[in-house]
Amino acid sequence: MRVLIPFTVLFLSGCSHLANDHWSGQDKAQHFMASAMLSAAGNEYARHQGVSPDRSAAIGLMFSLSLGASKELWDSRPEGSGWSWKDFV
Repeated sequence: MRVLIPFTVLFLSGCSHLANDHWSGQDKAQHFMASAMLSAAGNEYARHQGVSPDRSAAIGLMFSLSLGASKELWDSRPEGSGWSWKDFV
């Protein structure tokens, strides 16, 4: 239930505009690498705080997702490049 509410809010929130980008863009690989590194960093930080391996993996994933959503929200500003579901995925 706790996960369902943020995703519902995210999907129902309006964006100023959407990006017109392609799946084969170079930035998709950059987004993937950045997400993987942020997820690993969040995971390691949680492990150093004494959190269980399963819980620390979830923390790392949520850390990466929250920063990715924040970046896409920033891009959705009128002067930004637009929200990209392809970047978010």
